[in-house]
Amino acid sequence: MSERATFQVGPIVLAAAAVTDVGLKRKHNEDAVLALPALYLVADGMGGYEAGDQASAAVVEAFRSVAEDRAPLTLELIREALERADDGVATVADGTSRGAGSTVAGAAIVDYGGSPHWVIFNVGDSRVYRHAGPVLQQVTIDHSLGQELYDAGRITAAELAVFPDRNVITRAIGALDAEADSWLLPLRNGERLLICSDGLTTEVPDELIRQTLTGSVDPVDTANALVALAKRSGGRDNISVVLVEVRSGAADFGVEGAPGAADEDDPFLLETTIPVVEGTSG
Repeated sequence: MSERATFQVGPIVLAAAAVTDVGLKRKHNEDAVLALPALYLVADGMGGYEAGDQASAAVVEAFRSVAEDRAPLTLELIREALERADDGVATVADGTSRGAGSTVAGAAIVDYGGSPHWVIFNVGDSRVYRHAGPVLQQVTIDHSLGQELYDAGRITAAELAVFPDRNVITRAIGALDAEADSWLLPLRNGERLLICSDGLTTEVPDELIRQTLTGSVDPVDTANALVALAKRSGGRDNISVVLVEVRSGAADFGVEGAPGAADEDDPFLLETTIPVVEGTSG
């Protein structure tokens, strides 16, 4: 599935692409994607076919139900969507013998302090990256066993890359711990957000992702190129990519208070992330 869209939220003009692919090894696609004017997300279902499909679909439907026809969104609506998603996945799990869960990673446009901001959030190991110029920044932090061991200083970055249980999920929608982490970032003209499942990030290193984003213009072509790279590297999981670009209507990088005002070579150097969404804990 590959979708292209142009959206407008107030004065903000955005171009988006949403692509999901079964990959080369799996029989079924348990990922789901969503692109609405003020909301972009990827959900990666767990529990096997059909529960994984249903779990990710439940997450997408929960967010669609509160975000469709609303732009910008509010923090209250994002909290409501997280709660609905948790309830929806729990209902799916009740109908299976193995249980079910889903990751989610997304970005929503809200009005904060009189200007448009992204609320970026995640539960699990699907990710959100921010790209501007030549710079790629991973905003979200994986909720995984490997990441927790690395954060605790028990393994190194090199060991994390080959740690056999690095992708064991420690938080998920529908699980006992479904708490979302979140960050608040101002919209800037020319930036891109990449939202993706681990089917991309376990196959394609960040540097190659950065190069692909930097060297490509069209969102759909770029998203499809990232999926192709993941398949070329093995395609062992479902691969989902949502790419959204701020075309115009926001502030430029380098203005007062914007990231990069002190150092144009690194537009993220002064960026501050603020946790603003309290997720659910089942």
